[in-house]
Amino acid sequence: MKRWAVAAAAAALIGWTNTATAQQLVHFPSLDPGGTMLDGYLYRAAEAGPHPGVVFLHGCGGMISDRLGTINTREVEWAMALNSIGYTVLMVDSFGPRGVVNTCAPATFNPTVIANRPKDAYGAMLYLQSQPFVRGDRIGAIGWSAGGGTILGTIARASLGRPAALPHGDFRAAVAFYPARCSADRWPVTWTTEIPFLVLLGAADVWTPAAPCKAFLDGAIVRGSPIEVEVYPGAYHDFDWPNMPLHESPKYRTAAGIVPIQGTDPAARREAFARVPAFLARFLGN
Repeated sequence: MKRWAVAAAAAALIGWTNTATAQQLVHFPSLDPGGTMLDGYLYRAAEAGPHPGVVFLHGCGGMISDRLGTINTREVEWAMALNSIGYTVLMVDSFGPRGVVNTCAPATFNPTVIANRPKDAYGAMLYLQSQPFVRGDRIGAIGWSAGGGTILGTIARASLGRPAALPHGDFRAAVAFYPARCSADRWPVTWTTEIPFLVLLGAADVWTPAAPCKAFLDGAIVRGSPIEVEVYPGAYHDFDWPNMPLHESPKYRTAAGIVPIQGTDPAARREAFARVPAFLARFLGN
């Protein structure tokens, strides 16, 4: 898609405000061993359904802002944008019901919760498939940062969460923004997926670096995985977050001593708001 067309499509998509609906708090079980009852925030498409559905998987900071006590503006804007073009969105809160605030720093990293999040994703998918206003055979997933890492574990051919029975089918497409744990040293060398997968990376991201992630995904592409990768020049972590000034986050310094840098990149954000809906339409559209 030409850059002028991308910009025009993104500008049109971000004008969603009048057609979006308020969220509804819902509950559904994870497929984890304890059947943890998760909180979900449902944003129904404005017009009568059934509509395709999209599961949202939050980053390491959780879905609820620890500063404001509200849902992250990034996820809200994406939900409302997708609502306006006919998708129902279910945001999954994997942390709140488990008493977890964040998993961003080495001191707060929680491997048990991380391991269970693909099971949360499938619990959310099964919930959407049970709703009469959702097309059960048209469910996708989007994850950000740690949620993008969850996508890797969820859609893998050897998934960490997939149940044995999927009467309405599997995820039809998935998107990951700057996914965590995206490198060859975090996954088996045979990692592949059969699910169409779009990965969006920031070239300047020091928290979830683009180069090792792209190299890992390129290997999966060679092995036959239907993956598309976009690397945005000059973009840092959280490049699609609305109105976030570029800043360092020393409280999340990694074990390797890396201080994350986060902030909005307007050009990358505009292109993502066009690229993601176009990708979803190819696999979730009627």
